[in-house]
Amino acid sequence: MHVCVDYQAAVTQRAGIGRYTRHLVDALSNTKNTDDLSVFSFDFRRQGDGSIPTNVHQRAVRWCPGRVAQALWKHLHWPPFERFAGAADLYHFTNYVLPPGRRGIRVVSVHDVSFLRLPEFAETRNLQYLRTNIRRTVAEADAIVTLSAFSASEIVELLDVDPARVHAIHIGVAEHIEPPTTDAIAHLRAQLELEDPYLLFVGTIEPRKNLPLLIELYERLTDYDGRLVIAGMPGWKCEPIMAKMTSSARADRIHYLDYVSDSDLPALYAGADLLISPSFYEGFGLPPVEAMLCGTPVIASHTASHPEILGNAATLVSGFEVDDWVEPTRQALERTVGSTDHIENARRHAASFTWAKTAEAHWQLYRSLHEAAA
Repeated sequence: MHVCVDYQAAVTQRAGIGRYTRHLVDALSNTKNTDDLSVFSFDFRRQGDGSIPTNVHQRAVRWCPGRVAQALWKHLHWPPFERFAGAADLYHFTNYVLPPGRRGIRVVSVHDVSFLRLPEFAETRNLQYLRTNIRRTVAEADAIVTLSAFSASEIVELLDVDPARVHAIHIGVAEHIEPPTTDAIAHLRAQLELEDPYLLFVGTIEPRKNLPLLIELYERLTDYDGRLVIAGMPGWKCEPIMAKMTSSARADRIHYLDYVSDSDLPALYAGADLLISPSFYEGFGLPPVEAMLCGTPVIASHTASHPEILGNAATLVSGFEVDDWVEPTRQALERTVGSTDHIENARRHAASFTWAKTAEAHWQLYRSLHEAAA
């Protein structure tokens, strides 16, 4: 069986779906046995593509820019994807939407449907694009992959999809995410001028992440003398969030880092007293899992996929009023002093999420679809 993965997101995005696509291809390459694996992109020379495993065939098209192909697909629903990517038995599209195609089994990753559940938090152009294409995509796909049982249930409910066609496959934690040395933590803290203790948030700066609540919570924690560190690239509708950071009564103690490289994340996690994730909606929510693996306690909203993914390894808070969060956060901070049992339990829980498991589940799905089509 020959599987071709659409690699375009990995070429154009450092984080998010680009990161997911790179890790998925790496893991698939390590578990493919006798099957063939290829990746396709319109231009591998752009930032973010990383290195392709040597046992993965790389196909690129440079005579037709990706934006031209996208326009043709949008307006003419032509030419078929395989005209660019070449023949394969199965194509996996990792970024929500299926391009036109006439041959092969087609699998699509729909990471979550927050744009349907909470459209007010979505970026306007992306919302219009997904609303236009998502129902056609789930109708045409042979299988839909998503990141959690929660997201699978949302897809079934909001898009009226047969549950048998939706496959929840948890993602893994990257191999470089592991407890760092004390020297690595000290080096990063000195580099970022983080001498004080700190609370941490990691994620894109966008409304769905509920950062105003986090800032208000920090303002209420007057007995905590550390900083609030917010790490993540600016996303859509981020301007009011940025303004709230700078206008906060504790603005001089809020440290905004923008994008943090994958290599620096373990030390950033491990140096924090607590990682806080007050998000309104997560299809999986990787930063809390990564933080737990690095030995950092987590407090998160009791909503969406958080209960499924974090379980009893994190403190989960019901409600989105700052009063709901103050006491649980204080208690979580107190538990970090003098006791390591909960930290070790959280590490073991986080360590159960591996890309090897993710890849094996994908290969099982691919092979079952291929056998059924034979």
